[in-house]
Amino acid sequence: LGLVGTIAEGDVVPVDSESGDSEDEEVGPGGRGGAGRAASRGDFSADFVFGEAEAGGEDAWTAALRQLRGKKAATTLDEKIEKVRQKRKLQEREAKQAKVKDEDAEAEDDQIKKEHEDCSRDEEDVESEYSLDDESIFTKADKVKVKEKKRSKKGEEAESFFEDASQYDDNLSFQDMNLSRPLLKAITALGFKQPTPIQKACIPVGLLGKDICACAATGTGKTAAFILPVLERLIYKPRQAPITRVLVLVPTRELGIQVHSVTKQLAQFSSVTTCLAVGGLDVKTQEAALRSGPDILIATPGRLIDHLHNCPSFHLSSVEVLILDEADRMLDEYFEEQMKEIIRLCSHHRQTMLFSATMTEEVKDLASVSLKNPVRIFVNSNTDVAPFLRQEFIRIRPNREGDREAIVTALLTRTFQDHVMLFTQTKKQAHRMHILLGLMGLRVGELHGNLSQTQRLESLRRFKDEQIDILVATDVAARGLDIEGVKTVINFTMPNTIKHYVHRVGRTARAGKAGRSVSLVGEEERKMLKEIVKTAKTPVKARILPQDVILKFREKIENLEKDIYAVLCLEREEREMQQSEAQINKAKKQLETGKKDTGSESLERSWFQTREERKKEKLAKALQEFDLALRGKKKRKKFVQDTQKKGQMTPEERSQFEILKSQMYAERLAKRNRRAKRARALPEEEPAAAPAGPKKKKKVSVFDEELTNTSRKALKQYRAGPSFEDRKRLGMAQRRKGGTFKSKSRY
Repeated sequence: LGLVGTIAEGDVVPVDSESGDSEDEEVGPGGRGGAGRAASRGDFSADFVFGEAEAGGEDAWTAALRQLRGKKAATTLDEKIEKVRQKRKLQEREAKQAKVKDEDAEAEDDQIKKEHEDCSRDEEDVESEYSLDDESIFTKADKVKVKEKKRSKKGEEAESFFEDASQYDDNLSFQDMNLSRPLLKAITALGFKQPTPIQKACIPVGLLGKDICACAATGTGKTAAFILPVLERLIYKPRQAPITRVLVLVPTRELGIQVHSVTKQLAQFSSVTTCLAVGGLDVKTQEAALRSGPDILIATPGRLIDHLHNCPSFHLSSVEVLILDEADRMLDEYFEEQMKEIIRLCSHHRQTMLFSATMTEEVKDLASVSLKNPVRIFVNSNTDVAPFLRQEFIRIRPNREGDREAIVTALLTRTFQDHVMLFTQTKKQAHRMHILLGLMGLRVGELHGNLSQTQRLESLRRFKDEQIDILVATDVAARGLDIEGVKTVINFTMPNTIKHYVHRVGRTARAGKAGRSVSLVGEEERKMLKEIVKTAKTPVKARILPQDVILKFREKIENLEKDIYAVLCLEREEREMQQSEAQINKAKKQLETGKKDTGSESLERSWFQTREERKKEKLAKALQEFDLALRGKKKRKKFVQDTQKKGQMTPEERSQFEILKSQMYAERLAKRNRRAKRARALPEEEPAAAPAGPKKKKKVSVFDEELTNTSRKALKQYRAGPSFEDRKRLGMAQRRKGGTFKSKSRY
């Protein structure tokens, strides 16, 4: 009949050997065996790749970049780094030539020939950055030993949810889920072989229309787990008018683009329409798309509220399904006010689904407020890492905190040279590492909040296309991003909490493939390390770098400090030039059109908070530099003065700054958790079913009725005395008894 065939258990399926490529040869007999890989192939298709161009004719990332065309900076950071590198090489060459001239004229000719040969080599080769004396540091191997594990005997308390559906049918396939043909066709086209555990557990419950609170490890297919039941609902019950029926909220712009891409691919054979509304992209294009009433809207909270208050025809009253991806991040203190506003504007009669790899108290609080009889689906614990992740830790001694940059540089130049994500705590440190590694001759990109949307998408695109080997990022890239082929994740410092750690290392070892994480742990971060070792299901390794290698790289970094400063100066000069040009262009435009600044104020977009409220909220939640110093007014003032006097920080101070930043976050989180929970409205309990049969009415005396009736009408009658009808009724009752009735006031 021409229907799509189902892959049976006995059928031969092509196996991709890439699943084990990212794991180094060091694993050996003690590593993962063939049984583990066979299990992974049961849940994930080995040859699965997102064919984004097939879904809508255009890649989602390309479409986003096309909107931002023409907004690029004059020169990129890589160009500035290359300029400084060439200048340094020229100076080194001139210094060598001068030295040779002083020693011997004959040796001078030979040296010049050698210099010309060195210049002809490929400048991207890392080996050319080092002399022959430094070759020994590349040949020295690191020591890797197993970290001891101590399990805790404490048992976790069970979650108080209405229903628990964490157990699922292991033999369930996509064909058994009663999905429509367009969805089964899209699933086959994407190469999905068998549903993952979270998909087996969530899709049947989602199809029933129940509220869900789900938790599963990173890289296990949570996006398809909530998109497939939504698409089935939209196909089964087509809309009667152009309205938005599904809202998907995500914490970051890049994750929004990714979810939009996956949704388009799964809906490619149906008439379901989708729309993306995230920050950084063109507002007018998004408004035009929202006016057409797309079925599914994927948005970030800030841009969604902007459209709700400034696009008159757009509203959320018709939303039937609300989905929060990375729910614990969506409900933390930074999104708290925005989420309250969105939930207030949403329809009350809706299905709500929460998905994350980690669940916190904030999610449970919202589950008790906005979810109706939620189903708890915890396929993994909220601190479980990916099943095929090899975790390694490097200990930093108390007096060696300044070695962090040298250790990371040594790892990236000697051991992990491609498909690496490096996470830092601050945007400043991420930018510095980009410059430093670029000056070392490595192909690097950066991703953090200080970049424009064009630069962020361009960095991601180059990393996916393997144009760069290393991506330096903050926690903005730690959530949900599915980047194919990431072999290694390196943590410059340990993140704020274990939940953040789970999301960071979840960028590798996705979809059943192997991966590795390497984290630098100082003395102040060892408590978190102990908790990670306790919860780890596979042996945790400790990596030790030779001390002479660290000292050699630290010396190289010290020699590059002048070049780093030169690159920062070039950036500052270009930024000042761009600001001056913008002011000149603005003045020219005002002179040409004759408009003043007062006229443009009326065109400002409205927001649900005033400027003062937003400023107050930002100040309350911002981690200021003086907050990182010791408590007390005088000490804070001294800390600010010292940092202003110092032009540059030492490596130790930079590392301490990173660690203190995460400690401040952890302190505030603990303080917030200790705070008494707010009293919340409880759902009304349904009355117990009455027994069948006629209802017997209980007789109530007039005296009891008057005492217990507290209505306004009864009170008025009590004050005014009995009415004519009451007196007549009472008189008749007295006559029956043989007496007389006399009316008198009750006062």
